[in-house]
Amino acid sequence: MTLDDLFSAAREAMAKTHSPYSKFPVGAAILTEDGRVFTGANIEVVSFPEGWCAETSALSHYVMGGGGRITDICVTAERLDECTPCGGCRQRLAEFAPPDARVHLTDQAGITKTMTMADLLPLGFKTEILST
Repeated sequence: MTLDDLFSAAREAMAKTHSPYSKFPVGAAILTEDGRVFTGANIEVVSFPEGWCAETSALSHYVMGGGGRITDICVTAERLDECTPCGGCRQRLAEFAPPDARVHLTDQAGITKTMTMADLLPLGFKTEILST
């Protein structure tokens, strides 16, 4: 799986969005160390904003698919280049992705910027504190 393939997977997921209220399609793709890809699109409901972000949707597929070590995350939006995960999704991603996992932001043609989870959420809550 190349990063271009991961971008394509996020774009294909975005095409399945259900965003009739915001009209702001977003897609996400998560790549694990063993080469599996989990995708998601944002899903809105009339009780706005009680829907799911694309990253949350992809994480649910990742969890149901058995998880694994996340190496890369790609986020793409139809109407906003270099759309970053919202604050809630940053924390959700940090729950499952290690600090060195790469987060790829895109424009309409491909990946334009790459950062790590640690760069994206430098002071996120650490789950280890809850298990002591």
